[in-house]
Amino acid sequence: MKIVLASKSPRRRELLSNLGLDFEVIESNVEEFSSEKHPSRYVMDLSFNKAMSVAKKLKEEAIVIGADTIVVIEDKVLGKPKDRDEAFIMLKNLQGRVHTVYTGITIVRTKDFKCVSDFEETKVWIKKLEDKEIFNYIDTGEGYDKAGAYAIQGFGALIVEKIEGDYFNVVGLPISKLFDILKREFDVRLL
Repeated sequence: MKIVLASKSPRRRELLSNLGLDFEVIESNVEEFSSEKHPSRYVMDLSFNKAMSVAKKLKEEAIVIGADTIVVIEDKVLGKPKDRDEAFIMLKNLQGRVHTVYTGITIVRTKDFKCVSDFEETKVWIKKLEDKEIFNYIDTGEGYDKAGAYAIQGFGALIVEKIEGDYFNVVGLPISKLFDILKREFDVRLL
């Protein structure tokens, strides 16, 4: 069955490619919205909107995967930084503390529009950093298109002290959860 990733994220593409999956990417172009909902509900709603918007456009049978990732510290949602100053503020706020990364995942089967949404959460501790180290990290450029202004899989690995939970969730797609949902709910087996 055809698999479609409803995301423009290069990290999600890379994670699926690493599994040897044959898939197509169709961007959803769904507007991200702000909400007073719990972070887990927020990311599931957004992943649902992404997956469903792409599924409705398809004329053929497919499995559509939508996902969205946010960073939360003390009930404050951190999105992608707009500029260098905002990236600095985010990283300054995260350093020396723990935060939570939430990723919502939704899978839609176009044949009958069966839909399953779930989420994963992972705790991440960022090291205490000097301002110069924060700016040096920002100047790598890798954090500008990432929630919380860092990428754990790149130079960001140097600033992460430890994690508790799913590493791939922090990258942007909880692979183990995806595997379980595809197998259990859609009888799609990746192994």
